[in-house]
Amino acid sequence: MIPSVLPTYNRAPLSFVKGEGSWLLAEDGQRYLDLGSGIAVNALGHAHPALVQALTEQAAKLWHVSNVYTIPEQQRLADMLVDRTFADTVFFTNSGTETAELAIKMARKFHYEAGQPERTEIITFEGAFHGRSTGAIAAAGSEKMVKGFGPLMPGFRHLKWADHDAIRAAITTRTCAVMIEPIQGEGGIRVVPDQCLKGLRDLCDSTGTLLIFDEVQCGMGRTGRLFAHEWAGVSPDIMMVAKGIGGGFPLGAILATERAASGMTAGSHGSTYGGNPLGCAVGAKVTEIVSDPAFLAEVARKGALFRQGLESLVARHADVFDSVRGEGLMLGLKCKPAPADLVKVGYAAGILTVAAADNVLRLLPALNISDEDIAEALGRLDQAATALRASAA
Repeated sequence: MIPSVLPTYNRAPLSFVKGEGSWLLAEDGQRYLDLGSGIAVNALGHAHPALVQALTEQAAKLWHVSNVYTIPEQQRLADMLVDRTFADTVFFTNSGTETAELAIKMARKFHYEAGQPERTEIITFEGAFHGRSTGAIAAAGSEKMVKGFGPLMPGFRHLKWADHDAIRAAITTRTCAVMIEPIQGEGGIRVVPDQCLKGLRDLCDSTGTLLIFDEVQCGMGRTGRLFAHEWAGVSPDIMMVAKGIGGGFPLGAILATERAASGMTAGSHGSTYGGNPLGCAVGAKVTEIVSDPAFLAEVARKGALFRQGLESLVARHADVFDSVRGEGLMLGLKCKPAPADLVKVGYAAGILTVAAADNVLRLLPALNISDEDIAEALGRLDQAATALRASAA
């Protein structure tokens, strides 16, 4: 008999009733150190007082009016994002998947309005994850996401990750855009080197191709810059943002230059809930906090501290871990056993992590995690690795 909740998730046998900072409390009273942050969503941890206040104050005033009307909270957050990024304009969504859909539409509409309707093909990369809508899975193209779902949206060309020659050869007169994550999350915390992002920007400029960055997982301060591409000193034409921007409240956004967004006129796209007063009130508070240079400097410092500890962990457990990868507080442990095994033994050690492709264990703590909790995390990861070795002996 099918459960009342559609069984599309392979859920862990855990249920949480309360969260505070980097910690979660389960129904049985057990405390867990959360290094997953709802998969990079809870950027400021659980029940951050400033976010609770922003949400409750807005909830007492106005929840929803629809985009038929001007929404002051939405305008405020858009202005903040434009002021702090490359973008000239912002469209708000509820999720990362929705940002992928609009990025695809915006890029194709740009070329259509420019008199090049044949330019519809978007180049994407092996290991990518852009969401689970039909358009997003077509963009990623991996068998596990597309198998059984019938005809897919056409117009995507999938290339191997980091194959520069293949990218140059793939761009033709039919190419609309290149869509890439500066750091792949689901793909295994794989960082695109700065020089590669610079080369990609130059290639797109020389061929009239739009450049789309998917910063749904690696953005909003996670690497020690507001957005990961800033480390390379380049900017995209279109950028996908979600997860951390709402700090746990469903919120996403497409950021774009005026040129790239020029085809999106009244009626060309819409969202019932996107940019609602509740989401934007919380998003504005998150943006205010994480865009502070002092806060970002702390993320970078804590990322270096955590990474140093992880390197020592790898050295002590060379039969379990291979290496550390990532930037800031978007880190991964390349594992020798299946990372899912480490996730499971971590439950007994009271620590929550997230598995990814390429045999990587993702570590995505709250950006305001304390030094003490980083030390605690390292101790519990050590405990989990020791338990895994013992079980395999």
